[in-house]
This record gives sequence, C-alpha cells and structure tokens, in this order.
Amino acid sequence: MSAGLMGCMTTPAQGSRIPDGALYACDNSKFGSDGKGRYWPGTDAWFAWLNRTVERYGPDRCLWALAPDQPFDAAGTLTESLPWLARIRELGIPAAYAAQDGCDAPGLLPWDAFDVLFLAGSTEWKLGPIAEHLAREAKARGKSVHMGRVNSRTRLGIAEWFGCDTADGTYLAYGPDKNLPKLLRWLDELDGRPSLFSGTQASSYLDGTPRTPSRGSNPRPDALPGQGAASHGPVPVTPRKSPPHANRRP
Repeated sequence: MSAGLMGCMTTPAQGSRIPDGALYACDNSKFGSDGKGRYWPGTDAWFAWLNRTVERYGPDRCLWALAPDQPFDAAGTLTESLPWLARIRELGIPAAYAAQDGCDAPGLLPWDAFDVLFLAGSTEWKLGPIAEHLAREAKARGKSVHMGRVNSRTRLGIAEWFGCDTADGTYLAYGPDKNLPKLLRWLDELDGRPSLFSGTQASSYLDGTPRTPSRGSNPRPDALPGQGAASHGPVPVTPRKSPPHANRRP
C-alpha cells in the first residue's frame, strides 16, 4: 500500500485503521459476508460512519463511497441509492452506484447522479456482455468503474478488459504471505499489457472485506479481496499508476 500498488476498502463492520498514505474506498456492508446484510447498520449509522471515516482520513485519499444498494435487485437499488448519492458527493468524495442484474432496463441507471459504476450483481451477470457494455459506456461518460469479487488472475484480466479502474476481493485474506506476491505479479503483468482504453492499464486492487460470497459455498482462494467472507482488516485496493481519483469512487 505504501508503494501505491494497492489500496484499502473499508466498511462499517470493520473498524480497522487505514494505513498512512493509503488510498481507500468505502463499501456499505449492505450485502455482508453472510449474504443477508447482517452487518448493515442502517442508513443513519452508515452515513455517520462514512462522515467519520472521511473526516479522519481525508477526502483526497478516498476513491469512492458506495451508496446503499439492494443486492441483485436493480429497481430496489435505484430506490435505496438515489437519496444518498448527492449526500456522498457533498462530503467531497466520488459517489459509487451498484450495478445489478437488470439495471440496463430504461431508467434504472441514474448516470448523472454518480461518479463510479460499481459492477455488483450475480457473478454470471457481472462477467457478462451487459456488464461489459455498461462499463464501456461509463468510461465514455468520463466515469470510473469498479468490479467487486475479483479473486483470480482470470477475473482480474476480465476487469482490466472491461476498463475497470479498481477491483476488490478477499484473495489476500486467505494466505497473505503466499498470495500477495501472486497478486502483485498479476498486476505487473496487466500493467505491461496493451489496454483498450489507454496505452497500458492495470486495475487497482482493493483488499479488504468480502462483499458478495458465492451462495452455498465457502469463499474460494481464487477470489480477490473485498467480497466474500467477513474480514476484520482493511481491504487492499489496487490503483493504476495514475490513481483514478475521479473514480473514487471506483
């Protein structure tokens, strides 16, 4: 993190200290490690936590904050998020919006109200053609893109191909000494590869709290930090060599 290769993703459930100088992003715990939102504290407590976090660590280091969403429910996410996107921006940080399955239907993506498109939803949808199209549209609109639950070299490559600025997962939580060198190697490989959007691009990696684990299965070591099982430490975020501040969020 001190080298600027990774960042930190934090949530209301963590209470961890963000390392000095590290970039950070704020997830909302709306899904949680149990898939039932057990760690969601409610809107008032969440926004109070977000205020404290930004005051403590500063808005300049914050990549984005994710508005409250309704996992796997595009219409429900629109209802949950709309009242909060402007309030997040008022804190001086980018507002992120969770794209869910079906959000490509007319009127379900409030493009002008958010700064970062957070690719959430089911794994199949998030890695599919609609999510790819929305990611490219977000980039064309000058917005940043983040992908959650990225825990393998293959998935990190997909995030890079979509044009994502950041990605998160729980990969480091399951064996950091062994997995950190692997993750850094993946990022180095992507950083040296031609990208569709700029000469070279490697997604930043946010390590931290698992957000959306696979249903009915234990978190797998091929998932990137940031989504999955509950984590009690900061989440590594991996920014590109020129940090995507407009993205932050994502």
